[in-house]
Amino acid sequence: MKLILVAGTRPNFVKIAPLIHAIQKHSPAIDYRLVHTGQHYDKQLDAIFFKELNIPEPHVNFAVQSGTHAVQTGAIMVKFEEYLQQEPGIVVVVGDVNSTMACGIVAKKLNLPLVHVEAGIRSGDLSMPEEINRLVTDAITDHFYTTSSFANDNLKKAGIEDHRIHFVGNVMIDTLLANQHQFRQPACWTEQQLNAGDYWLLTLHRPSNVDDPEKLKDILTTIERSCSGKKVIFPVHPRTRKRLSDMQYSSLQLHLTDSMGYLEFMFMIRHAQGVITDSGGIQEETTVMSIPCLTLRANTERPETVSIGTNELLEDYRSLPSHIEKVLTHQWKKGSIPPLWDGKASERIIQSLYQLYAN
Repeated sequence: MKLILVAGTRPNFVKIAPLIHAIQKHSPAIDYRLVHTGQHYDKQLDAIFFKELNIPEPHVNFAVQSGTHAVQTGAIMVKFEEYLQQEPGIVVVVGDVNSTMACGIVAKKLNLPLVHVEAGIRSGDLSMPEEINRLVTDAITDHFYTTSSFANDNLKKAGIEDHRIHFVGNVMIDTLLANQHQFRQPACWTEQQLNAGDYWLLTLHRPSNVDDPEKLKDILTTIERSCSGKKVIFPVHPRTRKRLSDMQYSSLQLHLTDSMGYLEFMFMIRHAQGVITDSGGIQEETTVMSIPCLTLRANTERPETVSIGTNELLEDYRSLPSHIEKVLTHQWKKGSIPPLWDGKASERIIQSLYQLYAN
């Protein structure tokens, strides 16, 4: 049995890493190939992720880099088709990036089995490229591995038979729990003289929050005014950094940093008083670490982080002051951890795949 594991972005590797570790426990019964499409292409950060997550270098890297959605997706499809014609197997895609959809389409066009890890999540917002990727991938997937009852229900409503839906938990949380003992301070911890529970962590990258310079400036000013003088650490996404550079933005309270490795960023989440974000995965990680999370979005594909966890959606950023005040005055909901987010999802997936496909 041979699995073709597809990753295109750094968050994908966070999801792929525990699958590789689970496969290695079954070795040599299961063979695998790790395919990096190169959708994220910072070699230095890639190398950090491989080392930190204890996974080997990819067997192949397509290095497609950036471009429009069509250009990037097309480039991935061409290269992946060439690869699969020489190296066929059971294709395993994770998440909801362009690589997920592109490689899923190629696999099914070649009549190969397609498995989707983190299947069934939905935001209901078709303005998000990720939502289109989810819908297309799940329309052609053979077996679906899900993180929550919400995802299960989404798939069942779409007519997917129960025997193809496998509720296994969250592979991102597998990685978090496996590595929590080695989270480490980034350089900014000492540089900014930070203390646990006495700073905020901020990430912003979605077009709805960062593309309009006036709105972005207003969001940042609102955060500055609301955090009662506490420092705000802001690891800046390349998309956002360009906007801030064009705006010539500067602040004494918001401290902009470069992107961090996984272990450093998780350290910063674990010790923050609260997190302000528009990311998807951070909603899950804050929930497991019991850190208040304020998500600047009108919707989420991870509703369990709101109904069960420590996350709240803020459709209007102007409601930030009242929500931040709840955190500062210790009135934020406690939250709990969703079912099966126990660090064993990847083992369940590999055991299931072995039962389904091993000869």
